Amino acid sequence: MTPQSPDSPPLRQLVLKIHSRCDLLCDHCYVYQHADQSWRSRPTFIRPETVRSVADRLAEYAETRALESVSVILHGGEPLLVGPARLWDICAQLTRTLSPLTALDLRMHTNAVTLNRRHLDVCREFGVRVSVSLDGDREANDRHRLDRRGRSSHDRVVRGIRLLQEPEYRHLFSGILCTVDVANDPVAVHDALTELAPPRIDYLLPHSTWDSPPPNPAQAATPYADWLLAVFDRWEEQGRPMPVRTFDSVLSTLRGGPPLTEAMGLAPSDLAVIETDGTFEQADWLKTAYAGAPETGYDVFRHGFAEFATHPGVRARQAGVDGISDTCRRCPVLRSCGGGLYGHRYRSENGFDNPSVFCADLRSLVDGIADRVTDRSFAPAVLGTDRLVWAHLELDRLLLRRTRQQLAAEPDAADAWRLLLALDADPEAAPHLDEVLAHPYVRTGLHRSLRGPADTARFMSLTAAAALRAGVPATLSWDQPGTRLHLPTWGTYQLDAPGRIEVTVAPDAFRVRAAGPGADREGTWVPVDEVPAPARWHPLGRLLAQGGPLVDDADPYRDCYPVPVAPPLACGEFVERLSRAYELLDKDTPDRRTDPDAFRPTVLTPLEAGSGLVLGAHGFGALGVAVDVTPEEFARDLPRLGRRARLTALRETADLHPPVGPAGALLDVADDALGRAAYEEAARALTALTLLPEPELTVTGAVLVARMWSQWAGRRG
Repeated sequence: MTPQSPDSPPLRQLVLKIHSRCDLLCDHCYVYQHADQSWRSRPTFIRPETVRSVADRLAEYAETRALESVSVILHGGEPLLVGPARLWDICAQLTRTLSPLTALDLRMHTNAVTLNRRHLDVCREFGVRVSVSLDGDREANDRHRLDRRGRSSHDRVVRGIRLLQEPEYRHLFSGILCTVDVANDPVAVHDALTELAPPRIDYLLPHSTWDSPPPNPAQAATPYADWLLAVFDRWEEQGRPMPVRTFDSVLSTLRGGPPLTEAMGLAPSDLAVIETDGTFEQADWLKTAYAGAPETGYDVFRHGFAEFATHPGVRARQAGVDGISDTCRRCPVLRSCGGGLYGHRYRSENGFDNPSVFCADLRSLVDGIADRVTDRSFAPAVLGTDRLVWAHLELDRLLLRRTRQQLAAEPDAADAWRLLLALDADPEAAPHLDEVLAHPYVRTGLHRSLRGPADTARFMSLTAAAALRAGVPATLSWDQPGTRLHLPTWGTYQLDAPGRIEVTVAPDAFRVRAAGPGADREGTWVPVDEVPAPARWHPLGRLLAQGGPLVDDADPYRDCYPVPVAPPLACGEFVERLSRAYELLDKDTPDRRTDPDAFRPTVLTPLEAGSGLVLGAHGFGALGVAVDVTPEEFARDLPRLGRRARLTALRETADLHPPVGPAGALLDVADDALGRAAYEEAARALTALTLLPEPELTVTGAVLVARMWSQWAGRRG
């Protein structure tokens, strides 16, 4: 068997089926009502020996792939049917085995019909985040979601949600999952869900294939897009009170960002499923295609996650553009749609080599959102790097506020937020807060926290880092997973063990000590600028002394590049090589330091040998650099990569053109050609842009094209 390549995307999420039966009889359920009926032969609940094997196999994989975190989603059937005692045993086994090796994110998807305090006390003990399925108001929900005696489930589900919202459990509530039925009133459904104030809503298209198309009672051309756009308009009217995953994903990809859901976009799947009998399956929504569609032939008693990851079905869902149909590759909304959910592409004649059965709806949805959000006003960020940096800082602040809303029920986060507000209000401290927020991997962490489980520890550590940088004394406490405490822009402190910690900062030093009853309260002050660094403290290096880019080889969110990052290293030789590279840059491009459009990296991160210079899914200013890059390679490639980084960053803060149309591709060609000094190619692309009809470029886009013409003329001459 071919081992999984170390370059392939790792598996980070496990859907663990802990009970194979359900107390509802939903007529749209992909487990019980579609082609695959394998649930009938599964054990009713997962056995302790199976849980042990799952935990051991996942721990082995996490250690081998050096995963900072893994998510385990407790699922069913209905997972609550295992009862509180078995639920405790399952969570305890997973926690004991995995927590020493990686940060464990436990979640549960439930119908909440039988949710009670005993369940939630277990969830609170192990930090299990709970998502609840509810399809709207009573009329909408009970169209499909009845119990086995034909009775309404609505009131019982709402009772469970109200219980989740009580103060001691509120931090466990992660959102509501709603399956779209176009027979329901979209605004009434959305209003019913928002009235429950969930931290997130996820609207799901009903699982369908070309052989079994989705319901369309009115025979409309795009009924699901029409329904979702009505919800989008209501969501906008409300001021976007909570994240809606489908809308946030489209908005992200329209701005050039990553997709936020496997149902849309080209992000590779990182998911495994294990049934109650220990068998590995692909994504279980494949059950809607045909009997046996998710099967792999693997199980946790004989196989590991690395072997499962080599299965052709898993690889197909990690293939990106190569894994979609020719029709999809030619589509202008491909980046946002991504061909739709893999299972929705199935047709018995040719398998999954088709667009989604929701193709017309997805195209209409993306176009509709794009039309609604395209901003044609002028964005000053186009006028130079300094203004672009400020625009991104405003975006970072917005992400920070949204993260705070996500953590509204966390007492620890409330303390940190008060400190952040105080720093922001202090004219002397605010620039230091900005310096931490502008760190590119802070952006990465905020994005991941908003589209997954909230990372409370990261929120707390960035607050401590800002106070330390501002020299403002403060003390914060929080539960720290893992044994590495990373303070963004500063460095990493090695802990004895995960657990509750207290961090005290003072000008130029900090102290970490255990918190909580019975903990060892000893702690040693760590001077951050002491040379050599104190034991346990790994400070970040800086190139070119004061004002140069940081060399960040330790941030847990630096793994946002398309190639592996290098492990923390002794940076002496690396820094020396890059210092020579900057000398070459200053010699070859003496106007670089004063050029308003020049890209000046703020963070350099070592990548594996042979990678060259690489950009990734991070905030503006980060650059991945291979540990073996030569000064000549760096000086040659930085201007080209810098142009691409600026264009990507500009698109994240301003609309240059409508998301659908020729302007985006032409801008890419012109920008890349200018970076390579291919002036004839650049002129052709810029001429084509100039000749486009007026609506194809916003005011900001037209200014950018004019600036590109000016750069073309100046460099060509």
